Amino acid sequence: MNILIVDDEVQLCSALSQILKLNKYNVTCCYDGEEGLDYALTSNFDLFIIDVMMPKIDGFTLVKEIRNAKLDTPILMLTAKSDTQDKIYGLNAGADDYISKPFSTDELLARIKALLRRRANYVSDDLTFLDLTLNRDEFTISCNENKIALGKKEFQIMEILMLAGGKNVDKNKLIDKIW
Repeated sequence: MNILIVDDEVQLCSALSQILKLNKYNVTCCYDGEEGLDYALTSNFDLFIIDVMMPKIDGFTLVKEIRNAKLDTPILMLTAKSDTQDKIYGLNAGADDYISKPFSTDELLARIKALLRRRANYVSDDLTFLDLTLNRDEFTISCNENKIALGKKEFQIMEILMLAGGKNVDKNKLIDKIW
């Protein structure tokens, strides 16, 4: 799963990126709203995490621009603006969820999983194909009694192949989704 973080706080972006990578997500960081919009419109992401207070384009405007471009990618606003009116404004602008800083890492990860689960191509439980089972919580694959822990790229490749259900997967799709 590919996640775009748009936040001008470089240290926070770096910390979030590390946390998400440890949880098997691919992460791209942008540090202003203009760059974030460019990435959102020209790349393939499964989730956007967007701050509000940023240079060039603020987060509320960025969310509106993404929705105006007819992108239905889930958007999680992660911001210091914790006033109820800000939350309402962000959700009405097109965000799917809104978390105020400071936040709990476990809550953030749970909300990310919930947003991704809503996507049509997300399978929340173990994924099975023939005699293979891909455990999406433990990042393992098993066949009969044998279980192997997978690396990030291995897991992502297996997930795409198993979701295809035996159909051919285009090389470009693998490259877009994983690299």
